Amino acid sequence: MTHILAVGTAVPEQVVRQSEARLFAQEFFKEEFKDMHRLLQVFERSKIEKRHFCMPSSWFEKKVSFSEKNKLYQEQGLTLGTKAVEKCLQKAGLSAQDIDGIVFVSSTGIATPSLDMYFANLLGLKAEVRRMPLWGLGCCGGAVGLSRAAELAKATPGKNILLLTLELCGLTFMHSDRSKSNLIATALFADGAAAALLSQESNDTKESRTIVQAGPTILDWQSHYWPESLDVMGWDLTDDGLQVVFSRHIPSLVKKEIKNIVEPFISRHKLTFDQIDFLIAHPGGLKVLDAYEEALGLEYEKTELSREILCQYGNMSSATVLFVLEETMKREPKKGSYGLLTALGPGFCSELLLVQW
Repeated sequence: MTHILAVGTAVPEQVVRQSEARLFAQEFFKEEFKDMHRLLQVFERSKIEKRHFCMPSSWFEKKVSFSEKNKLYQEQGLTLGTKAVEKCLQKAGLSAQDIDGIVFVSSTGIATPSLDMYFANLLGLKAEVRRMPLWGLGCCGGAVGLSRAAELAKATPGKNILLLTLELCGLTFMHSDRSKSNLIATALFADGAAAALLSQESNDTKESRTIVQAGPTILDWQSHYWPESLDVMGWDLTDDGLQVVFSRHIPSLVKKEIKNIVEPFISRHKLTFDQIDFLIAHPGGLKVLDAYEEALGLEYEKTELSREILCQYGNMSSATVLFVLEETMKREPKKGSYGLLTALGPGFCSELLLVQW
């Protein structure tokens, strides 16, 4: 069995209240839309109270080149990601030298060598560490990263696999983009990093060790994409940087499609929706969480933790679902409890993991 040993999270020190972000958007987009009052309601309807960013509010008031943004992504990202990894290792009672593999997930900046190599040097990982950098997964990245880390752990029993998700969504803000999508992004997205440590028990006495299991066991995982849906969510790469793309039809897609994906997945384990104790959902927005509830016939309490994370941190893309997982683990679920971890992302795609305490 593959166990999640620990989860560590980190956010930047700069805090922006939602009321402050609303005032910024009102001024920034005032010449673009006649129905500004209606559009600005997204800030209240999001139920987000505050978000964290690596740069101060004044940074968003000026045009910044893509190269400048990317340099900040590397500099600020290394600091933030290191904090998340150190917290995770501390919880697990392990050191950087105990890490045998690293899966690195990010979609908000570019680096070659990929940032996992920078983290390897900063943290002092062993020279033989296995690497799997993943880019372009967006909001689905945290769940996909867990799946790939679980596969790597399963292939290497007794080894410790680190997943690190890092997203500095604020740095993708484009001063030249006065679209509705950018206005909505201004109300939702934020910066954050999260790390998880996974390990598979080994029957080999040379590789075996005592696993201190603070989190759940990963029972299964599944990927799914919908054909002809490439334009639902993602980035457009422009001279000014990464321009956000997402469709207003995402909640309706969830209502229509998600049950047909989830039901066969959990039925493989002879489970029904009523037997899922925790929905560990990436909180892309309140409408998406509402759509999950309606489509799967879930009670409001099942999405409570996802809503709480959204309220306090906003949408941190791939890292967010690990924040929800960490909060779920803090509740110390009863032994035997089931959790369904789910996220949606560019593709348009779904990633599911079934876990049990």
